[in-house]
Amino acid sequence: MRIISLVPSLTKTLFDFGLDASQIVGRTKFCIHPGDQIRDVEIIGGTKDLKLDKIRALKPDLILASKEENEKDQVSSLIDDFQVWVTDIKTLQDNADFLTELGEKIQKQDLANSYNQKIEALFSTIPRRDPKFVSYFIWKDPYLTIGGDTFIHSILEGLGLRNRYEYTQRYPEVALKALAKEQTVLLSSEPYPFKERHKAQLLALHPHLKIHLVDGEAFSWYGTHLLEFESYYNHLAATL
Repeated sequence: MRIISLVPSLTKTLFDFGLDASQIVGRTKFCIHPGDQIRDVEIIGGTKDLKLDKIRALKPDLILASKEENEKDQVSSLIDDFQVWVTDIKTLQDNADFLTELGEKIQKQDLANSYNQKIEALFSTIPRRDPKFVSYFIWKDPYLTIGGDTFIHSILEGLGLRNRYEYTQRYPEVALKALAKEQTVLLSSEPYPFKERHKAQLLALHPHLKIHLVDGEAFSWYGTHLLEFESYYNHLAATL
């Protein structure tokens, strides 16, 4: 089977399932894991600016896409000619269902079950305390947070945390002055690359804030990549 992945986390998952560059024939420029194997897979553009001519020339049997990460018009233009699997993973249960279905498609059901068991065990062993409210930001100018219908929200819940904006949807904007009401803020490394200087800027305005820089891959890369962060999750949950 010749597969093109338009989603970085799904590309990593395909490699984790034992596929190689002879089967994964195309990927985006943002697909960076695993570093020792990904370089052998042809780049077909970015997640939102696909090179459709390259994709067609590769003649894939299956294209993995994401409702969240890819442009609808570009993906739709491929559906008439190729088998396109548009994923929509918003919860850990969605993630488990995806891995199960992927295992069935590529005849690796036992491996899918194993990964699902490991991910379930990972989150079940994180100590549970009284849920602490946190605000998770993915962008600045304007500041954008995450609503209750996102995969990031599901990871926060898995860590025993409470999303301050759980009753909103998608990625609502938060006014800078509204941060005065916050207590604990998480600044993600992606898609906006928050750094120490951004943390310092916020603290200059709101010294009371407890601000943590967090690894965006740990919160937004679904699939098998979650298992890379077991110690990170436990440390973060204990710290917060």
